[in-house]
Amino acid sequence: MNRLPLAPTAVALGIALSALSVHAQTQPPGEVLYQRLCATCHGLRLEGGLARSLVDAVWQFGSGRNDILRNIKYGIPDFSMPGFDAALTDPEIHQIIDFLKAAEKTSGFTKPPPPTRITTVDYDVQVETWVKEGLNIPWSIAFTPDGRGFITERGGQLRTVVAGQLSPQPVQGTPTVHAEGQGGLLDVAIDPHYADNGWIYLSYSHCLEDIPTKASRTMTRLSRGRVADNRWVDGQVLFSAPAEVQQTTRHHYGSRIAFDHEGHVYLSVGDRGQAPDAQNLAQPNGKIHRFNPDGSIPKDNPFIGVPGVAPSLFSYGHRNPQGLATDPRTGRIWESEHGPLGGDELNLLVGGRNYGWPVATYGRDYTGSGLTDVRQRPGLESPIAYWNPSPALCGMEFITARLFPRWRHKLMVGALKYEEVRLLTVEHDRVLHQEILLKNAGRVRDIACAPDGAIYVVLNGPDQILRLSPLRDMNDGPE
Repeated sequence: MNRLPLAPTAVALGIALSALSVHAQTQPPGEVLYQRLCATCHGLRLEGGLARSLVDAVWQFGSGRNDILRNIKYGIPDFSMPGFDAALTDPEIHQIIDFLKAAEKTSGFTKPPPPTRITTVDYDVQVETWVKEGLNIPWSIAFTPDGRGFITERGGQLRTVVAGQLSPQPVQGTPTVHAEGQGGLLDVAIDPHYADNGWIYLSYSHCLEDIPTKASRTMTRLSRGRVADNRWVDGQVLFSAPAEVQQTTRHHYGSRIAFDHEGHVYLSVGDRGQAPDAQNLAQPNGKIHRFNPDGSIPKDNPFIGVPGVAPSLFSYGHRNPQGLATDPRTGRIWESEHGPLGGDELNLLVGGRNYGWPVATYGRDYTGSGLTDVRQRPGLESPIAYWNPSPALCGMEFITARLFPRWRHKLMVGALKYEEVRLLTVEHDRVLHQEILLKNAGRVRDIACAPDGAIYVVLNGPDQILRLSPLRDMNDGPE
């Protein structure tokens, strides 16, 4: 099932439990199927055994119905869990999920709060809940040099935190967003020269119609403005795709912002669920775009002067890039993107390069079928690292927090589905080591370093912000 850390026995693949077969006719169908196929590993009462408990409110590989369905149907090969697609139909799997969810509700277990302390290779870390209440699906966080925090909420609000206190009133006058599906107010980024110019950048899903319908076209948009007296002022739209290339889908907006050392602004735009568009240079989706800070086009962008190609294009062949981070040592931009069923990627961006989607991928279609047999091909950039199964990589940040000198320049990556914070040791164009720092505290949407020297983690479910600070350097010896 969803949480299996050990290899199941052959019994779990179909041998009925004779002690329970007498009662099978009075059991719900999902419970009957569970007892036949799952109980040997996960326990008669879902309490665990060879595999994890299914009623302790801790879902290791995603708690959503679609996550559980895919894990039962296709298995989790890295954890020796087989797929049951040959033994169960989709309706039968949904019956099992109904049984699991009902059992979880009546078990008395609730999702545990985030830990207050975690031990890592380098540090004993204090975990504080910095913002515990008052947020609604926070998506991104960024800090000004004076320590003021700006947080986006997907519903369209830009919130501020001053001296550790969340302001009850959102910033007024921010751009109108189309908050539907995966869309809404998404990333926030602070201009590298904010102390001099005060610019704040926002990315969001935008609809051209005043009264949107299900058939309305939407696309990722980039704007900047300033905040004065809790109002958005001096607003400027820097990028908005032409109406004729916008999409009616409501997912895969991408929507991360980053700056290189030359001050260029990068914006990720997902494929919007139209995979072939990622290879079509006439379309803006499935691409990384690069601008000057005012939205004008850098003269050295790779597709300048190419007929039919938007001059803002920097790289292409991306699926849903929800992570952008600037290496502070080099100024180069790293990107993470969601694969389909497997194949989440970490890429190092180079102008003009094709990153493969959907021509080459390490993932499969959500139906379980192969999208393509191609993993690598000349002329296509291979990922620096990829993950199977997909942890659902999201926001990431190179660590510059002064309280964590041993982590300096390492890459911290969040994951939605696996509810993880991972620390990656990156050298040049290689990932040398990975460490899971935090697990099951919530869906990790974003990560940021702050002027106070700490690291901040944005969670969904619960909608909170965590603050990480070191209690002890593990190389200093015992406390």
